[in-house]
Amino acid sequence: MFQKILLAADGSEHAMRAAEKAIALIKPSNGMVDLVYVVNGATSKSDVLRSSSKVEIEEKRKQKLKGIEDLFQASGIGYQVHILHGEAGPTIVEFANKGSYDCVVLGSRGLNPLQSMVLGSVSHKVAKRVTSPVMIIK
Repeated sequence: MFQKILLAADGSEHAMRAAEKAIALIKPSNGMVDLVYVVNGATSKSDVLRSSSKVEIEEKRKQKLKGIEDLFQASGIGYQVHILHGEAGPTIVEFANKGSYDCVVLGSRGLNPLQSMVLGSVSHKVAKRVTSPVMIIK
C-alpha cells in the first residue's frame, strides 16, 4: 500500500513507536522510508559549545537516531537519514511537501515537552500543513 514514507524522529520514545509503525506500514510493499531529524538553533548552539569538532557533533546527532536505525536494519527496510536545520514543525512540513510521500509518520510528543505546551506541538503543526496523509503515533 505505502511505497514512500517520511518518518520524523528525534530519538524520543514516541519516535521509536512511530518508527515501528512506519516499518509495519512499509514492509508489505518493501518501500522506502526517509528518516528526518531536525536540529533547531538552540540545539545547534549547544552542540557547538559542548563539542570539540564538527565530526563529534555529527556523531552525537546520529546517536539520537541509532535505536531507530537499528530497527530499520533489523527489518531489512530501505531508509535514508536526513539531518535538517531549522524549527522542527515548518522544516518537516517543507521537506514533506517537496517529496511525494504516501504518508508522514511521527510521534505525538518529542523530547521537548515545554515547547509543546507553549508553542503548540510539532505533530499538530505538521498535521495541519502537510499535504500528504499524516499518522501521529502515541
